[in-house]
Amino acid sequence: MSSAPTRRTVVGTAVAAGAAAGLAGPATAYAAEPQAPAAALTAHPAGDPWATVLADADMVWQKMPQTWYEGPFLGNALLGSGIYAEPGDANAVRFNVQHSEVQDHRPEFGSLFGLARLPIGYFTLEPVGAITAIDWRLRLRDAELTGTITTDKGTLRLRALVHNSRSLLAIEVTPSAGEAAFRWVFHPAEAISPRVAFKPVPDGYTGNPPAVVEDHHGIQAAVQPLLAGGQHVTAWRERTHAGRRTLYVTVAHSHPRRTARDRALKDIRFASALSYDVLAPSHRAWWHTYYRKSFLSLPDARLQRFYWIQLYKVASAARADAPVMATSGPWLESTPWPATWWNLNVQLEYWLIHGSNHLELDAVTRALSEFRDNLSNQLATPYRKDSAGIPRTTDIHLVNGGDAANGGYAVGIPGQDPPTPEVGNLTWALHNVWLSYRHTMDESVLREVVYPLLRKAVAYYLHFLTPGSDGKLHLPATFSPEYGVNAPDCNYDLMLLRWGCATLLDSAGQLGVKDSAAPRWREVLAKLTPYPVDENGFMIGAGVPFAKSHRHYSHMLAVYPLYEVTWEDPAKRELIETSLNHWVGFEGALQGYTFTGAASMSAQMGRGEDALRYLGELMSRFIQANTMYKESGPVIETPLSAAQSLHDMVCQSWGGVIRIFPALPAAWRELVVHDFRTQGAFLLSAAREDGRTRWVRLRSEAGAPCVVRHSLDGPIEVRDARGRRLPYETVGAGTIRIALRRGQEAIITARGDRPDLTVRPVEPNEPAPRWGLPAS
Repeated sequence: MSSAPTRRTVVGTAVAAGAAAGLAGPATAYAAEPQAPAAALTAHPAGDPWATVLADADMVWQKMPQTWYEGPFLGNALLGSGIYAEPGDANAVRFNVQHSEVQDHRPEFGSLFGLARLPIGYFTLEPVGAITAIDWRLRLRDAELTGTITTDKGTLRLRALVHNSRSLLAIEVTPSAGEAAFRWVFHPAEAISPRVAFKPVPDGYTGNPPAVVEDHHGIQAAVQPLLAGGQHVTAWRERTHAGRRTLYVTVAHSHPRRTARDRALKDIRFASALSYDVLAPSHRAWWHTYYRKSFLSLPDARLQRFYWIQLYKVASAARADAPVMATSGPWLESTPWPATWWNLNVQLEYWLIHGSNHLELDAVTRALSEFRDNLSNQLATPYRKDSAGIPRTTDIHLVNGGDAANGGYAVGIPGQDPPTPEVGNLTWALHNVWLSYRHTMDESVLREVVYPLLRKAVAYYLHFLTPGSDGKLHLPATFSPEYGVNAPDCNYDLMLLRWGCATLLDSAGQLGVKDSAAPRWREVLAKLTPYPVDENGFMIGAGVPFAKSHRHYSHMLAVYPLYEVTWEDPAKRELIETSLNHWVGFEGALQGYTFTGAASMSAQMGRGEDALRYLGELMSRFIQANTMYKESGPVIETPLSAAQSLHDMVCQSWGGVIRIFPALPAAWRELVVHDFRTQGAFLLSAAREDGRTRWVRLRSEAGAPCVVRHSLDGPIEVRDARGRRLPYETVGAGTIRIALRRGQEAIITARGDRPDLTVRPVEPNEPAPRWGLPAS
């Protein structure tokens, strides 16, 4: 096996894969022969479609947001700011300042206290007069907040951004004469785990000492020392030019050395020498390029806007070289979840990056590779040599720390302490990495990350797998995330173990590896006990039925997202339908991601109406005014996974087949998708017009086998980018195989049809309110 790749190597390959699509520029005309009139796929028509859909999706505020769940948010995966009214009767607007690298470093108190994300503080914009009105717009295309605050003394016109490539919050305010004396005030937060407001603290745990505010020749610095060594520093400066006052803010963190102060001061000196107008263009340019990597337009205006906001949100919270997203991303607020959660949250947070063609955001692949040693050294000593696992909760280095009271649990020994051994979390996280491989066909990801780490994750299971009197292999009691009780032959683990062994065997063949463990993997696939089921479908495990309301679909991973038990097998349909209906039939503990999971499972079943209904339940019951989400505190995985549910309705590519428009509701008679990334490293563009698929285009980036269920009615023809006929083989109803070389395109249309392949937004079926807090 190859040695572990460096952080630079893994980040480089992931970014290169994401960038391989480039900008969604004009494609080649696909017909030049006389018998095939030309039709061009145009990605930049008059009236830029990206500018159009993004402007339509802008969030607006004409009422003051009162909480993080209502207000604008800015971020660059490191620095984040949520904006809303200062709580209480204060006549001020709060701009939070948080940073995803700022954490404590006391592992003896566990990941949720001693290694927790630490709050930093916030600025208040305090006007002279009483605030009487606001009019704000979060411009998604520019990732910039603009607007006005009106008071009984005048107006404050503002622009704000968290710069894409600098750890910098810049807020420019142009006051009227009556508001010229408005002020900014920084409020340092207590550097203590936010969990203390929700759970008992471990014995001996205290907060860090208070921050000290220093003046450095006009630059202010709030220096926060840490008991474990190191510091984090918030530095700021205000500059005035031509009636505009600009606040520049940065955050730096260091451990164990105390170097953050010098870095923060240096960054502010440099940044504050540049005007807002000088800083903004490079920031906007990155975001303009980012959005053009894919396109989706559908006739549900509210959902279309929601989708583009999620693309803004995920790039505000994730980059390949940033920490894996914690539950609240870079926007830390009061929360019982001040860490990174690996039993669902991480997986759901990153799913949408694949289809939307944004592998440059894939921190999971990079982090699992970079910190792979921590995946082994947190196991019990006898298993460290050949095994790996990931705890339920970790810090940014994938460390859980001590098994502190009310802290997270390290990976448990099945059947023994700790009481809730979640053995499958690493295997599930590696499924995300495998998806990154499959969507790019970048063999370095398979060879250097998926294969060696999955081998160790499966090896950990194999230590505890034992033969039973029935001749089958069985697992001792493990924990199905969040159900509340342990169970032998837990479906969560059986499903992940089966997927892991099958993927290792496939990967070894792909890589040309002769692995001594391969016979054992084959034995597991042949002898592993069947998934426990009863009259209600999938059970939690042997002897433990699914018998109470439960938000998590941990017992159904084989259906989604593993696609190991599928609707395309008629023998499995009753089991899938019974399990899904039984799961969502228990009200009480259902949460938002229950409905995103149900929507994606319904999409696998080809039931677009059901998928849309489940997303409607999510929107009406759980999604907040600014598309954020909460479960006791801020968590962001559910809205992001809803974007993946939309992907699953529009395109699926599991099992070696690309399925075009597999689960669209009847009301979506028009739809356009462009450069949607599929497994096999294909870029898909397609359009639905008047209730039927009009055309499909696939461009191969890797020369992988291309099997496509195209969803066109009647006889078809396939042509290349120059309009020449391409041979194809029919392999099933509406399904064809096309031999495409790397870089080659195929355009599928009805026979004799020459549709207009222009990428353009579709018209909404009916008006819908904007997200945010519009006046009406």
